[in-house]
Amino acid sequence: MTGRERNRRITDLGTLKALAHPLRMQLYRGLTVARVATASHLADQVGEAVSLVSYHLRKLAEHGLIEEAEPQSADGRERWWRLSSDGVSIRDEDFRDAPEKAAAHTAASRLFAEDRMDMYRRWLDERTHWGAEWNRSAESSESILRLTADELAELNAEMLALLRRYEERGRAADAAGGADVSPGRENVSVHTYSFPFRA
Repeated sequence: MTGRERNRRITDLGTLKALAHPLRMQLYRGLTVARVATASHLADQVGEAVSLVSYHLRKLAEHGLIEEAEPQSADGRERWWRLSSDGVSIRDEDFRDAPEKAAAHTAASRLFAEDRMDMYRRWLDERTHWGAEWNRSAESSESILRLTADELAELNAEMLALLRRYEERGRAADAAGGADVSPGRENVSVHTYSFPFRA
């Protein structure tokens, strides 16, 4: 753990809308992976102009989603950024009290889901380049369970606790020296969706 807030809970419409923008989502993910980066580093990743990336980084910062980081080089002209928390959480209950808030939450959730599905599609297109070891380890599955709402909440809490354990293991390896200490470590995205449905 870094001592920062874990999964900052977004409860206001302005912050939700600030994050629910395709380019800002890419920049947020880029900072999640890089931990610290400049606008020019992120512009290279997303294929956009540095000025546009800088503008969107400032918008994320205005809503407290990112913050300035300690300089990572001697170049005083560079502005370094990092996440202000170890992730965010967005809950339906915080956006139910007005129709426009509920609509914005639904639109944002759809955008997040589409973005995650695009990541998975990219993996499907590129998996032949990853080799047998990664193809054997990657997983896609669906489980149909019969649960109560409380059991579903318990299941989600247990899955998040397990993911956090592995996240902390990766962070500890990075802190100890990164790829030099633990060769073969890559960024891994885990997407889970759990929801009720009627057949």
